[in-house]
Amino acid sequence: MTIGQRVAFYRRRRGLTQDVLAGLVGKTPEWLRKVETNRADLDRLSVIRAIAKALDVSLGDLIGAPSLFEWSDDSGRETIPALRAALHDYRHLAPTLASTAIVEAPALREIENDVAEIWTAYQHSRYGTLARRLPYLIHDCLTATEAYDGDDRERAHAMTAYAHQLAALFLTKLGEGDLAWTAASRGLAAANSSHDHVVIGSLSRCAAHSLASIGEYAQARGLAATAAQFLEPQLAKPTPQLLSVYGSLHLVCALAAARDDDRSSADTHIAEADAAAQRLGNDGNHVWTAFGPTNVSIHKTTVAMELGDVQRAIAIGVPLDTGALPVERQVRHAIETARALARWNRIDDALAALLDAEVIGPDQVRYHRLSRDLVRDILTRPRPPRLAVELSDRMGVRSGGPRW
Repeated sequence: MTIGQRVAFYRRRRGLTQDVLAGLVGKTPEWLRKVETNRADLDRLSVIRAIAKALDVSLGDLIGAPSLFEWSDDSGRETIPALRAALHDYRHLAPTLASTAIVEAPALREIENDVAEIWTAYQHSRYGTLARRLPYLIHDCLTATEAYDGDDRERAHAMTAYAHQLAALFLTKLGEGDLAWTAASRGLAAANSSHDHVVIGSLSRCAAHSLASIGEYAQARGLAATAAQFLEPQLAKPTPQLLSVYGSLHLVCALAAARDDDRSSADTHIAEADAAAQRLGNDGNHVWTAFGPTNVSIHKTTVAMELGDVQRAIAIGVPLDTGALPVERQVRHAIETARALARWNRIDDALAALLDAEVIGPDQVRYHRLSRDLVRDILTRPRPPRLAVELSDRMGVRSGGPRW
């Protein structure tokens, strides 16, 4: 189903007329009729959340859609359910209730190498590798936190935090918002046990991002802003790592504010991030943030879209050269630019942006909720382009409902 079709489904289940629901969200009945019949775009999260609130459903109920993770040579045959099981494993939450058998923990250097390798896979959008390796990495990291003492235990907690951050970011892209929050909250707890400002800031950013993905915009802003304030005393002589995390926290604040329809706060946080990027001086990738002036511009594009400024999003996004950034950032920006172009009825240009992105990051284009929703919307138009139909086949989506 499209988002509009889900709105119609839940509205009927709640026994509301189109007139009543439209009034609850400050829209006209004609607008709602167009939304429910796929004749009007519904792509601003602030509006979708208002509808979800009026219907007493979660944001995920309206924007979620079944997405089967395809088996591949990289992923093997144990994918998202295995990751879910790793995140739900009670034994590391209550070690006293678990088996007393001694399990030898991997060497910390091996774990650190594994974390770095899997972060590289994430930034190259290799989703099969993430699905296969993350469950084992999480288990190894948690085992290490129980096996080591002193400084080594703090190192193990830092690696545990980064492993859970990877899981949360990956799951968010797949539309698994609630499970992503589980991963992020576990990661934030581990980060606090590491007593490392950079790790705490990085996982605060991750947790805020996860909260925003499930519609908790005020909490997301509160967490990210508090974490930024926590880092501010270190800014007198910041490391590139700390400056990158600090600036990234303001980017999360800006996105959450935009999704909450707070233009002033969004602009303020973008300005703070811009200042941090200028202070850093280049497009870096410290602590896997890809933070720098170009990433700030990527977020300016997204903020403009969330605020409904489609022309501004196109003006910033289309000419922006993201080629020096990790693949994940390039593809995410291409998806956002494609959304803006489609909203401006430049369907061929939007589709071209998606297809170019698919060349370098096929998994991200095929599994990301936003690209799937965009292709589904294109298919609802009269005589959709053949290339859109072919892309939808590769994604396993179609306009009329989930592809079973």
